[in-house]
Amino acid sequence: MTHDSETHGLRAHAGGKKNKDRFILQQLVTKDFKLRYRRSVLGVIWSVLNPLLMMIIMSFVFSYFLRGSNVENYPLYLIVGNITFSLMTEATTGGLNSIISAAPLLKKVKVDRWVFPVQKVFSAMMNFGFSLIAVVVVMLFFRVMPTWHLVWMIPALLLLMVFCIGISLLIGAAAVFFRDMIHLWSVAITAWNYLTPVFWDLSLLTNAGAPQIVIWVVKANPMYNYIDMMRCAIVYQASPGLTVILLAVFWAVLAFVVGVWVFRRTEHKFILFI
Repeated sequence: MTHDSETHGLRAHAGGKKNKDRFILQQLVTKDFKLRYRRSVLGVIWSVLNPLLMMIIMSFVFSYFLRGSNVENYPLYLIVGNITFSLMTEATTGGLNSIISAAPLLKKVKVDRWVFPVQKVFSAMMNFGFSLIAVVVVMLFFRVMPTWHLVWMIPALLLLMVFCIGISLLIGAAAVFFRDMIHLWSVAITAWNYLTPVFWDLSLLTNAGAPQIVIWVVKANPMYNYIDMMRCAIVYQASPGLTVILLAVFWAVLAFVVGVWVFRRTEHKFILFI
């Protein structure tokens, strides 16, 4: 009886802790959303207008540059790639500063530290949802009818979310001990953006006679695979290749495992450095 009572007590405590973390996570996401649009005249509409305006400007410039590529509907190709990469950028950049920004709260309240990087990823996912409205507008304008392949968006976004959580945990922990990580990550994101076919097409490298190793590096790039899955669902209206799916799963699992491992190994020292 004593053992059963202790077991029941531990389960109740664990359940209460999970509910507390879930509540804090929900409150932080809600707070982020309110702060993001509090002083904005356009509010949520800006999350729709921003990708649309970027698409119009970039399409005007790069559509001439990509005349020799195989891209048929370049505006849709561009906006899908842009919002997907922006999702990763917003999620990881938020996760990078999450522990440092939460220092006042962490010093006063006992709360699981992983909540803060994960919350930034969830907030980015919420903003991404509004960006999808811009994709719908572009599809309607160019009369692109969705097909059943649209369901590929679900695994693509889930895998990307897991990937971003892993990266956020990793760099969020690193930033606590090495503040230079904040500046290095912005440089890494810029380089990553150019390495990823967001506004250009992979066929340009092939047509230019690029070495096979360069093409392999681009295809192994995690964001290439997540963006390709999104484009297959929306732009190409086809199922993604098996290699793309396997690489997307591989990078998500790898980032998550490494991120969780590093975070757990270092989180007990956060309070000494924040």
